Amino acid sequence: MSEPTTKFPIFGRYPVDGIVFKDKGIEQYVTLGNNYVLHTEGRHANRQFGKHKVDIVERLINNLMRTGKYTGKKTKATHVVMEAFAIIEQKTKKNPLQVLIEAIESAAPREEVTRLKYGGISVPKAVDVSPSRRLDIALRNLAVGAMASVFNSKSKKRIEEALANEIILASRGEPDSYAVAKKEEVERIAASAR
Repeated sequence: MSEPTTKFPIFGRYPVDGIVFKDKGIEQYVTLGNNYVLHTEGRHANRQFGKHKVDIVERLINNLMRTGKYTGKKTKATHVVMEAFAIIEQKTKKNPLQVLIEAIESAAPREEVTRLKYGGISVPKAVDVSPSRRLDIALRNLAVGAMASVFNSKSKKRIEEALANEIILASRGEPDSYAVAKKEEVERIAASAR
């Protein structure tokens, strides 16, 4: 099956043309604007590398549905991302898709640790992370960071504001972002295991 030639704007507002990638490794695994509706209904679930055909914004929505009160509620999670994109556009005056891509690039770890067994001993070893896994980890950490800032904070922050704030902070590479902090922690542990 070939890629569609028509690229649809995300949420009917945000054009997918002109998105710039600094990290060329991640670029081939990011899909933008292939579907008018961001709901593929799991049609790529049982295919090898099928998730790479799912739009990146839909993958963010799906990660939001993992925990909390949005489990299984895709319409609510879609509205959260839609409002978060509006907040991002208002605060940064940039295309929210470009900000999301920058956040993913700065929150994706390049190295992590695995355990090797030598006899009966487990030895940590630093390994490079594949671009596909880097993308998965970055999306998961952005969603988890937004949820954590809502449910673990004393301030009454809405999930839309928390997600927008997490994406903006991660796009700037600031360590106040949960996703960037996790990336730096994983890379620091990997550096000590070299």
